[in-house]
Parts: sequence; C-alpha cells; structure tokens
Amino acid sequence: MNKNAVHLRLRSPFTNLYDEAGLAPDFQRSLNFIFLGNLCGTICGIVCTSGSTAMVGLASSLGAGDLAFGIMAALMQASALLQIPFSMLVNKTHKRKKYLLTFGLISRAIWLLFGMIPLIIPSSPSWLRLYSLIFLLGASSFLGAAINVCWFPWFSDLTPITIRGRWLSIRDTVISFVSVGMGLVIARLLDTLPPETRYLVVFLIGGLFGMLDMISFGFCKEVYSAPPQKLHIKKVMTEMFHDRPFVHFLIMWTAWCFTANMGGVYMTPYAMNVMGLSATQIMLFATIAASVATILCISRWGKAMDKYGCKSVMLVTCVVASLTPAFYVLQTPGSIWPTLLHNFFGAVFWCGANLAANSMQLSSSPDDLRPTYIAVFSCVTALIGGTLGSLTGGTILEFCETHGWFVGWFDRYKALFVLEVILRLSFVLLFVPKLSNDKEGTSKDLLKGIFSGHIAKHD
Repeated sequence: MNKNAVHLRLRSPFTNLYDEAGLAPDFQRSLNFIFLGNLCGTICGIVCTSGSTAMVGLASSLGAGDLAFGIMAALMQASALLQIPFSMLVNKTHKRKKYLLTFGLISRAIWLLFGMIPLIIPSSPSWLRLYSLIFLLGASSFLGAAINVCWFPWFSDLTPITIRGRWLSIRDTVISFVSVGMGLVIARLLDTLPPETRYLVVFLIGGLFGMLDMISFGFCKEVYSAPPQKLHIKKVMTEMFHDRPFVHFLIMWTAWCFTANMGGVYMTPYAMNVMGLSATQIMLFATIAASVATILCISRWGKAMDKYGCKSVMLVTCVVASLTPAFYVLQTPGSIWPTLLHNFFGAVFWCGANLAANSMQLSSSPDDLRPTYIAVFSCVTALIGGTLGSLTGGTILEFCETHGWFVGWFDRYKALFVLEVILRLSFVLLFVPKLSNDKEGTSKDLLKGIFSGHIAKHD
C-alpha cells in the first residue's frame, strides 16, 4: 500500500466534505474549532443544565420540589428573550467573537460556583441555598443568551449549504461517542465521591469545559454573509411573520417543545427521587443509551433528509418519538427498563427530528436576517415551548399532589407522561403536514426506504 493510499484512508470525514465544497484552509480551520467548541460544550451540557443528573441531585439535596424543578427549567428557557436584542446587536456590529468571549465566557464560568453552594452558603434559613442555586442559574442563562445567536449563524456563514446536513450528522456522531465516555465518568464521580465534594468536583469539570467551548471560537475566522445593518424591529417582525414556511415551522416546533418540556423536565427527578435509580444508572440507561442510539442512526437520518426531505424525516421521527414517554407507565421502584427503552428508542427517532429541525431552521431564514430569525425562533420556542411547558408540567404535578389525585401505582408522574404522549402526537399530526418540504420525497417513500433497507446502505 503506497503512502497516498494510506493518507486517503486516514483522512477524516470532515476533510472529504471540505474538499467536496472547495473550502479554503482558513475556513476549514475555523470549522474544526467550531467542532471542538461544540464537543466541549456537549461535555459541559452533561453537567451544566437544569435537568442534568448533577443538577437534579444538587437541587434535591437542597430541598427542591416539583415546581422548583419547573422554575429552574423555565429560567434557562426564558433567557431566550434576550436573544432578540443580542441578534440585532450582532447584525449592527458584527462582533460575534467579542460577545462569545465576554458574555458567553462569563456565563459558563458561573457554573464553577454551583458546587460551592453547600460549602459557602449558610444552611439557615433553609431556602437560602436553593434560592442561591436558582439565582446563579438565572444569571448564567441570561448571560448565555448571546451564545446561540452568535455561533449558529457563524457556522452557517462558514459552511456551504451542500454539506451542512452531513457536517452536523458527523459532528453529532462523534459527540455521541464522547458523551458515552464522559457520561460514565461524571456518573461514577457522583456515586463514589463524598457528598460534601462530589458536586464541587463535577461542576468544576462542567464549567471548565464550558469555558473551553467559548475559547474555541476565539480561533475562528469571523465571516458574515451580509454587511452590517441596523435593523428596525417592527419591519423585521412584519416581514418574518409573513414568511409562511418560517411561521409554520415555528408553530410546529413550539408545540413540540411545549409537550417535550411538560413531561420531560420531570423524568430524571422521577427516576432518581421516586423510583430510586442511582446517578450511574440514570447516566447509563438515559444519557448513554440515547448517545448510542444517536451514533447508530444519525447518519442514516442525514441520508434520508438528502433523499426524501426534511419534512418527511420530521413527520416519521416525531410520530414515533411522541409515543416513547409511555414506557414510563411501566416504571416500578428500581426498574431500569422504562428509562432505558424511552431513551434508546426515543433517541433513535428524536435525533432525526433534531437534525431536520436544525436544517429547516437554517433553510427557512434568509442570509441577511438569519441571526434575528434564529433569535425570534429560539425566543418563541423557549418561552412558549420551554418555559410554559415546564411550568405547566410542574403546576399539574403540584395540583395533583395537593388534591390527592393519582396515588398508588399509577401516580401523578405517570398521568403527566400519558398526557404528554396524547398532546405531542396530536400536535405532530396537526402541524407537521403543513410544513414545506425541500425534496420531492414523501413520508411514505421514506418508510418504504426504511423497511427496504435502502437508507442503511452506504453511498
């Protein structure tokens, strides 16, 4: 075997995509740093979200109840409201790098403090530690509102549309592998370290990787597809909400996020605090199971999108993913199967839905207004879909507990998950057919491709 053949075999899938698109070396280097940032950000996200195993464990130890978990999830979603002014600032100043290295970096650095709360905040009054956690979560979330409106349009401006879907699917595959390893490490630390230091160590790890995520963008070339412009919000909003493909997709994804957050926010607290699963079990049978499913399926959904279109993939994946929370109806104390089945089979399909959503979000927004379109999209889906969804779920749980509804085997959590399935499936069947498709294929063609094995075949 000659050297050229060896070199060809060792080239990464990203290199093949870059060669296909004819990308200049500085663009390739920038995309590689974006990938590195996304990788570090994913490791950060294993720890640093309101629904992570570490956060649920810390908040539970500080006395958080159902509504407190809803408020924590709502805070992270409500911060999207600031994405609109941030997006207009980005359009006017073209300083994405500056904002990520200030607001984004500070946002991620705040996570270093969470594990210190039990060590430095007095235990009396009893609410002080929990409120301190909620305050830090809010501060990090609102400062982090700049991140999405900076990096996603930045990626779009660097990446030709012909390779975006495949780039994202390769990224998600690699990230899923890393999530498996880091998820096990984090879970092991949570289960084996002494109670007084476990959260300190874990949140230091999460915060440091979050900061590395932001620092990676400091090495990226700033590219803009449109010149700086001062936007008039009323004019932009009028144009945006007359854009039918964008509006239809916005409504559909908001409804999806609402039902996903209504029950999904409470699945980890339920598994840990009610069903008695350990951090390692949650990580193995939730986070890692979902990562393995993503590794196995994400590239096939990317190929399906190229052949049958985003709408076809969205309909098939969302219908099946809507049904998987029903596995939690089978949950009994100590049983891992409902958690495993939901997260594995759910991820097989929701990874395709997320991939289609990312592609549709870019394709439905014009180049010159993309940061603002993405900001409004994130704001609406986060506030109505995320904040309202999680608070609705928490309110339902608190109401059922107060009135003594759904006790025994079919408890209030299972009732909420059944309601989630019904609403999610109804919204999918109502809204997805109204979306426009970027290919001529249909969902029936996609299903035939799945059952015939054509999607599984490599090009």
